[in-house]
Amino acid sequence: MAGDTPVNRGLLLAFEGLDGSGKSTQLARLHRRLVEAGREVVATREPTQDVHGRRIREMAAAGERASPEEELRLFVADRRRHVEAVIAPALARGAVVLTDRYFLSTVAYQGARGLDAERILRESEREFPLPDLVLLFELEPRTCLERVHARGGTPEPAFERLDQLERVAEVFRTLDRGYLVRVDARGSVDDVGARVDVLVAQRVGLS
Repeated sequence: MAGDTPVNRGLLLAFEGLDGSGKSTQLARLHRRLVEAGREVVATREPTQDVHGRRIREMAAAGERASPEEELRLFVADRRRHVEAVIAPALARGAVVLTDRYFLSTVAYQGARGLDAERILRESEREFPLPDLVLLFELEPRTCLERVHARGGTPEPAFERLDQLERVAEVFRTLDRGYLVRVDARGSVDDVGARVDVLVAQRVGLS
């Protein structure tokens, strides 16, 4: 499914950033607000609970790493099924889709492992529906890890080492797309949420 096909009749918003940056909290907050306003909203995430997504999560929890190429294959296969089963049908009926991670995460995380980030981005944009808006939550990697620990979480050894996250953050910093906006993730949930509300209203007209 190419990114330029007319599938995007609804709205697709992707929440991106490092774990601990607050993206999942802000997605849940926006989801509640839009539902209360009477919108049809589909909240989803990647990796999914489908077969490829479960494999990714199992490897991450165990600290197991496939080769960069195999890891990329798993993420792309998981996304194909995600788009087919969840995202495309929701967009086709006019829903607002909020996804916790989308193809820019693959660009950043697999790019940080040495694969060609620009190529991953080009191929992703050709194959998958383009997001109407990507909110990229920016916070220092060390602070993200501290937040993960503070909430009682256990960092996944495969993806959440400081040196790895610093490389991922660097790839995120290089990205420049019209649908991408950067969100200062410092401050309280309400402070960051207010920034999100303004950006979402300005960029896609949801208020």
